[in-house]
Parts: sequence; C-alpha cells; structure tokens
Amino acid sequence: MASFPPKPSTPPAPRPASRVAAPPKPQWDPGDGEQHRSWFRPTIRIRLTLLYGGMFLVAGVVLLAIIYLLAARALSDGSQPPFKFVTRTEVSITSDVCPEISGQVSDDAFERWLDNCADVQRSMALDQLLSNSLLALLGLAVAAFAFGYVMAGRVLSPLGRITRTARQVAGSDLHRRIELDGPDDEFKELADTFDEMLDRLDRAFTAQQRFVANASHELRTPLAINRTLLEVQLSDPEASPELAQLGKTLLATNQRSEELVEGLLLLARSENEIIDHKPVDLAEVAGRAVEQSRGEAQSRGVALGGSREQLWVQGNGVLLERIALNLVQNAIRYNQPADGWVRVDTEARSGQAVLVVENTGPVVPAYEIDSMFEPFRRLRTERTGSDKGVGLGLSIVRSVARAHGGYVQAVPREGGGLVMRVSIPV
Repeated sequence: MASFPPKPSTPPAPRPASRVAAPPKPQWDPGDGEQHRSWFRPTIRIRLTLLYGGMFLVAGVVLLAIIYLLAARALSDGSQPPFKFVTRTEVSITSDVCPEISGQVSDDAFERWLDNCADVQRSMALDQLLSNSLLALLGLAVAAFAFGYVMAGRVLSPLGRITRTARQVAGSDLHRRIELDGPDDEFKELADTFDEMLDRLDRAFTAQQRFVANASHELRTPLAINRTLLEVQLSDPEASPELAQLGKTLLATNQRSEELVEGLLLLARSENEIIDHKPVDLAEVAGRAVEQSRGEAQSRGVALGGSREQLWVQGNGVLLERIALNLVQNAIRYNQPADGWVRVDTEARSGQAVLVVENTGPVVPAYEIDSMFEPFRRLRTERTGSDKGVGLGLSIVRSVARAHGGYVQAVPREGGGLVMRVSIPV
C-alpha cells in the first residue's frame, strides 16, 4: 500500500533552473505614477536629468571662476592712489574693517595703512562675491535639475507609450498598436517600426492559429469516419480473429490520432488570452480531474490523495479542468511500476491560487525540465511508440496557464518524480 508523505506547511522554494514560463518582470514606464520606483534606479530619465543639471552646474562653476578672477584682478590693480601728502595731516578713521589710525600721520605711514585697508576690503568683497555667487548657483542648479527632470519626462513620454504598448502585447494582445502622433522624429520612427513589426507578428500568429484550427477540423471528419467503419467491422461476429486483431490495432491508432487532433485544437485555443472570465473553484476543478483519472490510477496501481481547499479564480472552467486533468494523467502514467502515488493539493500563496500535483516516479534531471513543456517532447522517450499520450499535455498546461495570467513550475523530487505547481491569480 502506497503511503503519502505529510504535506509540508511551507513548500521548498523552486530551483531557478526548473522554473518554467515565469511571469514577466515589470519594466520601467516613464510617467507611470502607480509603480513605485527607487530614486537611485539609473533610468534614462534620471541619467538625462543628471546630464542636463551636471552640464549647467559645470558651466556655472566655470562662469563663476571667470567672474571671480576678473573681479580679483580688477581689485588688485596696483595703480598708485591719485593723491599725495604735502604736509602732515591729522586723520580720523571711520571704517569698521580697517585698522585704527589717528593723530598726525606721515605720507609713508598713511600709504602703508591705505594698502593694508585696501587688502582687507578687497578680501571681504571677494568673499562676499563668492558666497553670494555660490548661493545663486546652488539655487539655479536646483531649478536646473528640476527643469531637466520635467523636460526629460516630456521628451521621454513617447517612450513610455511604447513601453506600455509593448507590455500589453507581451500579455498576448497582439492587436494593440502605438499609433504615435507628433513630429517625425526618432521616437515616431521607432513607434512606426514597432507597429509594423506588430502587424507582421499579428498576421503570422493569426495565420498559424487558423491553420492549426482548420487542419484539425478537417482531420476530425475522416478520423470519425474511420472509427465508425472500424467499430462496425469489429461488431461483425463472422470476422476472423486476424481481422479483429487488425481492427483493434487500427482503432487504437485512430484513437491516438483523434487525441492528437483534439490536443492541437485545445492548444490553438489556449494560446489566446481568456476574455470571458467566470468564477471557478480550483478545488472543484482538481477534484473532477482526480475522479476522472481514478480508474486509470487503479489499473496502474497508483494511489490518489491530497487535500484541496476552496479557492476561487477568474477564468474558463473547461480549460482549467484540462490543466488539472493533464497534470494528473501525466503523474499517473509516469510513475513507479508499483506502490506509486499521486498527491493533488490546492493552496493559496501570495495572492495566487496554486494547484500542486506531486508524484513518485523516475528521477528527472533538472536540465530536462524545460524541454518537457515543448510540444511532442517527452522525458527520454521517443516521439513514436509510446502509449502515454501524444506529447501535448504539458504544452497545453503551459498555454492555458499563460492565457489565465499565470504560470507553471516544475521541480524534481528527491528520490524521483516531480512537483508541478500551477499558479493562477486570484
């Protein structure tokens, strides 16, 4: 009898190498006040502001140095005073900054005093000029940085519009266009080029989806006819054993082809973002998938278990049930030959509803995790000759998760097997 391990209260963090289809990182958007950004983040707007303000500051410092040198040179002119003493004169000093002198003063003593007083006044005038100029330069520098920041934001506003459109396109909305108005400058050229690229991508993506859908629809009719003819032939009691065995083989091959066509249809449908959102209980979806897979699990000797708490998400219930069913079926089919188990849990974590499917099985190297989510790829299994599916299960899981704004993670278990986590925003 298989025994389930206790459910950990806090699951271990997934390894970085095994993360698959992680949500995109937010990008900078000039003028987007809803996103809180660090002032120290070296954005283009900050760098342009520093460039504008720095150039103004350097120019102001150079201009201040030139004015200071010219003023110092003018004040330090060594010309003689336009007077001289004929007789001794009594002097009374009224200046507060020059040294005191009184009484009868000779012309030599007065000239020495005058030179000393001029030096003091010149030094004070230069100091006052420098301090006032530095205060004015500081105020103008603050104004220049603020003005440069505002002007950089206005200049980069088209880039913010391009960024917002690119983020919306990254969310599978290829119908969005920038359609930037204004002068025919570099930003408009970039926006027009981006719009042309989106047009080509939209046409190519739509043509690919249309081709897959049309080809799948066209294949369903002959496959249904083949299945009907084979079932009629197998129901004939007079059919020989060899013919009956051939009919069963062809019927199994036909069923595999039908599953492939249905998988392609679902994959093409899930590539689009879900528009019609309805409340869906993730626990109910997981429970239905478990019940549908119980018969296969019993035939393979795999025990099913787990705990599922009620979690409501907005999305398509049929596609979410397909996620759970594909993961549970894969966990059952790629399991141990005996005493294997599969655990299906639902839990809330950081504003996300998480579906966790854990199973025993063969050891899965971490470097093979990413390739498992590609279409028609299996773990160390050839594309043909397998009875475990058509190779689209995990591709559909990833596409449906992305269409719901979520993502899927795969982490190898110690001792063999996998832990699959599908996170859907609540």
